[in-house]
Amino acid sequence: MAKALALKASNQRALQRDEVHYRARATDAKGAPASLLIVNITVMGMMARGEMAGDVGDHVRITLPVVGAVAAEIRWALGGRIGFEFTPPIALTDYDAVLKAMV
Repeated sequence: MAKALALKASNQRALQRDEVHYRARATDAKGAPASLLIVNITVMGMMARGEMAGDVGDHVRITLPVVGAVAAEIRWALGGRIGFEFTPPIALTDYDAVLKAMV
């Protein structure tokens, strides 16, 4: 099981990250609003700067252009930076439009 999780994590890190500078609204696991500055994004997740209450493993909602509110899990947080994994990933058919709206 640990090997499968490590492989999943390494595959996600291998994805091309698209650099953006996009302000987004989010809702933490308790329903409180938060503001985020999305710094990079892939179909699998994103990294943002901001202050969001929560712990690794918490499920949140992030509002993105085109697709609206998406579910995400906090995967890590360090010094005002937060890594999120989308659950489920953004559909490839929507991703280009999301990205174009962010840049």
